[in-house]
Amino acid sequence: MPQTVLVVEDEPHIVDSLSFLMKRAGFEVFIARDGDAALRMVESCPPDLMLLDIMLPRRDGFDVLKSVRANAAWQDIRVILLTAKGRDVDRLKGMELGADDFVTKPFSTKEIVRLVRQHLGVEEKTA
Repeated sequence: MPQTVLVVEDEPHIVDSLSFLMKRAGFEVFIARDGDAALRMVESCPPDLMLLDIMLPRRDGFDVLKSVRANAAWQDIRVILLTAKGRDVDRLKGMELGADDFVTKPFSTKEIVRLVRQHLGVEEKTA
């Protein structure tokens, strides 16, 4: 059974790009377009990893991350924050709240796939 990635992002072109990349890398992909929807999805079917945007409608990524880390049943979910906010204070806040990694937009597609594989313990496929 493939590992699951929940893409939490409100920008359609970024959702499409991340979904394509994760599926091509062999992961099962779920999508949430706001913070409330993300938490509902985590509750119904916890993913192995979340690609979580910080600036989201309804509930921001920091609040989603805080809720995930507060629930003992979700402690194993890996969380990579994605954001256009590249300030050190944002990175520090995300890491203090329990993010596993932090990526600033625009991001390298190869880097995102590499990070997801790294955090899920999946080896790179060699040609």
